[in-house]
Amino acid sequence: MNTQIYQGIPTPPSLMKALKAGFDAITNHLELILFPICIDVFLWLGPHLRLLKIIENYLAYIEKTPGLNTPETTEFISLSQELWTQIGQRFNLFTFLRTFPVGVPSLMVSVQPVESPFGQVAYWDLTSVGILIVVWLLLSFVGLVMGTLYFWIVEQAALEGNIHWEKVMHIWPDASTQVILLALAWILLLGVISIPGSCLLSLLFMGGLAIGQVGVLVMGGLMIWILFPLLFSPHGIFVNQSKVWVSVRDSIRLTRYTFPTTGLLFLIILVLTEGLGILWRVPEETSWLTLVGLFGHAFITTGILAATFVYYRDANQWVQKVLQQVKVASS
Repeated sequence: MNTQIYQGIPTPPSLMKALKAGFDAITNHLELILFPICIDVFLWLGPHLRLLKIIENYLAYIEKTPGLNTPETTEFISLSQELWTQIGQRFNLFTFLRTFPVGVPSLMVSVQPVESPFGQVAYWDLTSVGILIVVWLLLSFVGLVMGTLYFWIVEQAALEGNIHWEKVMHIWPDASTQVILLALAWILLLGVISIPGSCLLSLLFMGGLAIGQVGVLVMGGLMIWILFPLLFSPHGIFVNQSKVWVSVRDSIRLTRYTFPTTGLLFLIILVLTEGLGILWRVPEETSWLTLVGLFGHAFITTGILAATFVYYRDANQWVQKVLQQVKVASS
């Protein structure tokens, strides 16, 4: 029976064919790279939302509160004053437009520029934690909705060869709902993992720096092991128009049956994005050559996304054929 099963198993999906098909699709629809280019240009040249006032108010509150104004906190504030000031000046809250697991990719999220070829960028300082939370929720919502549209049209270009705007606009609202539910599920999962994990790391660091560093490596490996089966969880929403829980189930099943190939795919993606990311970030933020990096990053990341849709379709079909043939052979 096992011999019959192995003889009937179809050929697994090809990584190289998926990558080639993805980049060919984007080459034929170069307008798709405008999504990441536009968000990057906005984060680079547009106004910034800063945290500086909130950080300054918080540090001043600690200094003025008798119960909190201890020698230890005073020393901590003096040592970290410059670091917190840099964070407040450089971190741009508009980067929350780059959402996960569905979102428009951005190079400037990792750069966090404060200058442009026009000089110092304009900025607005938030003064309230309440406003900060509202801004974060609003920008995250916009990012997920725009990311849904971006994923939809890339999926159509990759799998259908054309973008059917009427179909996209009809399904966009329901798909956005499923994507938001998926993002909430990811946040909940990360919270469940990070809270006990951070407590464990604190205890390990109390035992010494070396033990703490080993704990960080172990926690990092655990996070990858838990999240890896969920990497394709958005794809079912777009390829099969599945509900979020069905898409998550299909992602876990696909990665389990195609672990070596899928692992190699994401290793290639990591090498491409991180390796070329170093190249794209070479120009100074005040140089117009940064535009070259923005175009290169937009093309590579959009091509990779298209390739993952091709691979997901082929791998999902392969898994279904394998399961069907195993079921027939075992009956």
